[in-house]
Amino acid sequence: MRLASFNVENLFDRARAMNQDTWAEGKVILDEFGKFNKLIAKETYSPATKDKILESLKALGLRNSDDAKFAILRQNRGHLIKRTSAGPQVVAEGREDWVGWVELKKEAVNEIATQMTAKVIQEVNADVLAVIEADDRIALTHFNDQLLKPIESLYRGIMLIDGNDDRGIDVGLFTKPGFEVQRIVSHVDDEEDGKTIFSRDCPEYLVRVSDSKEILVLVNHFKSKGFGSPVESNARRKAQAKRVQEIYNLRKTEGFDFIAVVGDLNDTPASDPLKPLIDDTDLKDIFKHPQFDDGGRPGTFGTCSASNKIDYLLLSPALFNRVTSGGVFRKGIFAGVNGTIFPHFDEIKRAIHSASDHAAVFADIDMG
Repeated sequence: MRLASFNVENLFDRARAMNQDTWAEGKVILDEFGKFNKLIAKETYSPATKDKILESLKALGLRNSDDAKFAILRQNRGHLIKRTSAGPQVVAEGREDWVGWVELKKEAVNEIATQMTAKVIQEVNADVLAVIEADDRIALTHFNDQLLKPIESLYRGIMLIDGNDDRGIDVGLFTKPGFEVQRIVSHVDDEEDGKTIFSRDCPEYLVRVSDSKEILVLVNHFKSKGFGSPVESNARRKAQAKRVQEIYNLRKTEGFDFIAVVGDLNDTPASDPLKPLIDDTDLKDIFKHPQFDDGGRPGTFGTCSASNKIDYLLLSPALFNRVTSGGVFRKGIFAGVNGTIFPHFDEIKRAIHSASDHAAVFADIDMG
């Protein structure tokens, strides 16, 4: 069987701020979106908080209108702000004074990019494929029917549980005929000190791969480095790694031998946040297998340098010992100014045409 993980970076729709030619173009909006949500969640809006709310609305383009290029301010009951000839003013005194939120506008992903995503999936040809940053199960189903079926790469099993990210980027699983999901366990509500642990979820998919064997796949997308303070982001990723470690150890004590922790962990193998998984378990990184081909580069994102090694297949020893080969599929990435750092599909002429900024990582495993 072939097991793979691929961050598809949304299939049909994504936040407009995340659909620019470069990450930097939308990063300011995503940063402010996070700041704004923290500000409006406060029980009481002090004068200083009101000033910061107005600053954040200005950065989001919402100071003078509820509708901007990247975002919409919803004021469903009561008002957060009122706009007068003297300028906008925050009129709510706290979160209980109004019902509403800021929502990020979405737009269709570039058509070529969507086709290239399908082409990556076709060429990787995994029997069990973890998909990261997927819109929702319906989007996966439409993607399967409309883009994978015409190129004869149809999946039979399509599973996704809505997670905790309000931008609509979740994690899910594609399985081919003969590889059936037998059980799903969600950890979307797991908490530590009253705070939700997972940025998306850490779903456990128990997949039957033969008459006598099952593999337990834990799909993850840890907190990114893209926005928020580094200290908070690192702490969040470490909490997530610790919780996955706990789940993994628990399943081992329950008798599961074949376990894979897969996905975009948003940090490097030597990082402190990933230490609970990389150093403090017996999980083995597919990159360490003698039959694994990294294509001459150590990373999985962007230019695929060592500092961009963030996508993983971590396998239990029993599963790792059955690996026969593996690799990184990078042909869907436009890397570098001219996209020439490594080969990509001919259809990809610009960065916006990329299937994703992430490579797909795969392992061939003898489950006979």
